[in-house]
Amino acid sequence: MNLEQYNSWVFDLDGTLTEPVHDFEHIRRELGIPPEEDILSAIAQTAMPERRTMLERLDELERHYAALAQPAEGALELLEYLFSANCRLGILTRNTKELALVSLDSIGAAQYFASEFVLGRDESSPKPSPEGIKILLNQWGRVSESAVMVGDFEFDLISGKQAGTITVHVDKADRHWPEVTDYRFSTLSEIIGLLE
Repeated sequence: MNLEQYNSWVFDLDGTLTEPVHDFEHIRRELGIPPEEDILSAIAQTAMPERRTMLERLDELERHYAALAQPAEGALELLEYLFSANCRLGILTRNTKELALVSLDSIGAAQYFASEFVLGRDESSPKPSPEGIKILLNQWGRVSESAVMVGDFEFDLISGKQAGTITVHVDKADRHWPEVTDYRFSTLSEIIGLLE
């Protein structure tokens, strides 16, 4: 991959730039959401005022996990490499922007991301929607052919594919979504080898 061509990088946050700490089954239990059901979709289908209560509790739970965030293997090295190469860097997360900024600070990566390039569930439609990637590319004045979406889950990869970007799946677990994955790595540090 040539960095002159692929100079726009969008990252998922939890489980991609951070080590996985979210216990999604615990979150579902706390919110009364059935196992395996998408949390944000379930909340969106709930009537007010219960929806507001669920969102407030979700924020509390996510704040707890954001404070525990640790950088994923190779995260800081890759971000420094891309930042030094003058690439545009953005975050697209299903969390709130506020908590994404807390996580970035917790892992020592806040300096790589301008606040306006950190998009949470209130700034764009949540992944798998490609809207957030399109917003970032528009802000940067870049086209999808210059962009890479990096994530650890199917929704990240679908959003990248639908936006027309290269998709990179980073995951130590044995999960595969080949139809929406261009490259697959176990760690972020392996990506540097692709670029050098």
